[in-house]
Amino acid sequence: MRELVIISGKGGTGKTSITAAFATLAENTVLCDADVDAADMHLLMAPTVLKRSDFKGGFQASINHDQCLECGICYTMCKFEAIDRNLKVNKLECEGCGVCVDYCPANAIDLIEKTCGEWYISETRICPMVHARLGVAEENSGKLVSLVRQEAKKLVISQNRELILTDGPPGVGCPVIASIGDATALVIVSEPTVSGIHDMERVVQLAKRFRVPAMVCVNKYDINEQQTLKIENYANQNGVRFLGRIPFDAAFTHAMVQGKTIFEYEGGSEAQEAIRKIWDTIIRSPEMNVLHHYEFN
Repeated sequence: MRELVIISGKGGTGKTSITAAFATLAENTVLCDADVDAADMHLLMAPTVLKRSDFKGGFQASINHDQCLECGICYTMCKFEAIDRNLKVNKLECEGCGVCVDYCPANAIDLIEKTCGEWYISETRICPMVHARLGVAEENSGKLVSLVRQEAKKLVISQNRELILTDGPPGVGCPVIASIGDATALVIVSEPTVSGIHDMERVVQLAKRFRVPAMVCVNKYDINEQQTLKIENYANQNGVRFLGRIPFDAAFTHAMVQGKTIFEYEGGSEAQEAIRKIWDTIIRSPEMNVLHHYEFN
């Protein structure tokens, strides 16, 4: 089993569109959308949900008013102001820290595990897909990312497939860390801007920290070829494989509007050829030759 995670230091680089394009070129694969905070792969893949499950993460205080003495200690002790003067819990403010539970003299408060979102196993016109939706203002996105990746690995094993293509979240925070651990390799999609270079450098350092081989490609390279050259030089100087350049192409947007990948959109284009060459380079790269073996109870 191999897992290729496509990430970016910042949003808006075209990471999801490129991942979807890779999916059309890949063989015997499972697609995994690990960008649970702002999942949008389903807009291109139009998945048919086969399995739907609740995601539970974190806790929330619940007051038993029949048992409550109305002493107000929970209201006083809550530093998040999640309990009001009427001793009602604000679900959006409660952090589930448990202080109110510990200090309640009547043992009238419990911590209830809450449902934070849903995760799905779906079928698409291209390949099976594991994805999720995190609830509004909910936390534990890193835990949900780990869950969808684990389910994708189980699906690969059960269907005797070989590759997981994971669309990871942008940035370098907890969800990104959860998406890259134990991956075979990373593809970092960068853009030729000052912020794009800065954020790419941070992702490269994160990959080195977790000892995951990283490769870099530049999307929309022709909007600033000088910055593109800086990215290529940085990659070469830091032992990161430079995969190639993808030109700006309005076909990406037109295909997106129609719910298609760029390879399903009419006509050939320079961007299509660039992505095809990059995919061939990825598959043949030494970084992708390491096989990971997983065992599940």
